[in-house]
Amino acid sequence: MLNPLATDTFDVAIIGAGVVGCAIARRFTLEGARVAIIEKADDILDGASKANSAILHTGFDAPPGSLELSCIREGYKEYTEIHREMGLPLETPGAHVVAWSDDEAARLENIVEQAASNGVANVKLIDADELFRREPNLSEHARMAVAVPGESIIDPWSAPYAYLRQSLENGASVYLSCELNAGVFDDGQWLLETSRGTLPCRHVINSAGLHGDTLDEALLGETEFKIKPRKGQFVVFDKAAARLINSILLPVPTDRTKGIVVTRTIFGNVLVGPTADEQESRTDTSTDAVSLASLLASASAIIPALGAMPVTAVYAGLRPATERKHYRIAARPDKNWITVGGIRSTGLSSALGIARHVFGLYSESGANHHPVKQPKIPNMPSLAEGGQRDWQRTGHGEIVCHCELVTEREIRRALGEPLAAHSLSGLKRQTRATMGRCQGFYCSARLAELTEGHFDVPMSVKAGHD
Repeated sequence: MLNPLATDTFDVAIIGAGVVGCAIARRFTLEGARVAIIEKADDILDGASKANSAILHTGFDAPPGSLELSCIREGYKEYTEIHREMGLPLETPGAHVVAWSDDEAARLENIVEQAASNGVANVKLIDADELFRREPNLSEHARMAVAVPGESIIDPWSAPYAYLRQSLENGASVYLSCELNAGVFDDGQWLLETSRGTLPCRHVINSAGLHGDTLDEALLGETEFKIKPRKGQFVVFDKAAARLINSILLPVPTDRTKGIVVTRTIFGNVLVGPTADEQESRTDTSTDAVSLASLLASASAIIPALGAMPVTAVYAGLRPATERKHYRIAARPDKNWITVGGIRSTGLSSALGIARHVFGLYSESGANHHPVKQPKIPNMPSLAEGGQRDWQRTGHGEIVCHCELVTEREIRRALGEPLAAHSLSGLKRQTRATMGRCQGFYCSARLAELTEGHFDVPMSVKAGHD
């Protein structure tokens, strides 16, 4: 059952509960603001944030002097400071930017220099012998590489869930299935008309991701950027492939894209992707055979033994790219409005830094709050392959999803906590149920029983429509 909208005035309404919106909600709440988060989907992280490469970047290759670099560095720093107390996983296998041709090898020195100017230490060139010592399963065609020790892998969903949970536990309100339709700004206050009623607030933060430009246009009458959705398709290899790779393998980037990455995930799989295909649709996350075949070919060219490994899953996500590579973050003090747009592939890494930057813009408006003293800190259940999982503890009930070892207790917890899953997609992100080798073939019937009465669209109905 959805909670009713509050009738008194919030200090800030954040539109969009993606990773950036969740991080902003946390920062503003901890700083003492009264916060509302509005999300049109049934679950959080249902837009651009539901599909990414799950890498925590150091910013070694970010545009020098850019806001993106500043936010990545701040976000990386804060995540490493808070992850333990929140129970969030962090593995730091480091990365290698691998050159496969003489032309790429000639560009590696520039990457080292850029990393140094970006304040990322210990980045260095390594020759082929050292590279193969570190990555013995790499193709013999690799020439040399740049080693980046600080690049890390994290859980891309537990982190934003933790950010928003901390916000809620310290006084914020979240409204799901709540689409913003219109708004009026008058006498220093917004009245936001939503699908669930009117919500009053003093300031609005547009963190609507793939719809950020249209939201600006609708409520401000103008926008300074145009979203050009960029689809990224991924292939996920079986967990047996994890033994073939020791670090994050990055390509030498181009002006348009960072290119195809091969990396272990925090869940024990190997991930390959993304592609970079511009499209008009802001909702089409379908995959296609040609792109997937290209990814498989790229994976085998980088690590030949991957050619014999089974594929567990394929998926695609959309990145909210714009006409420019830079973040499109700007304040409209005359409207008590801040737009946070154009956060492309680095949003997971920079979210906490973006939140600090946005709060700084907000503070310039004269808003003054008292930070929360001794804030409540949530502790997230571990889903990482290398962490202690719920199935290893007593009293967990049955194992519901055998591929990912998801317990009945984990399912029931995800259906009952403050950010309860309202769809199978939301349940997947909180538990990994159906995300293993069989992709739900064996556990879907039991999940339909356990989730009965919890999902807005029951699993049995959805299955009938597929």
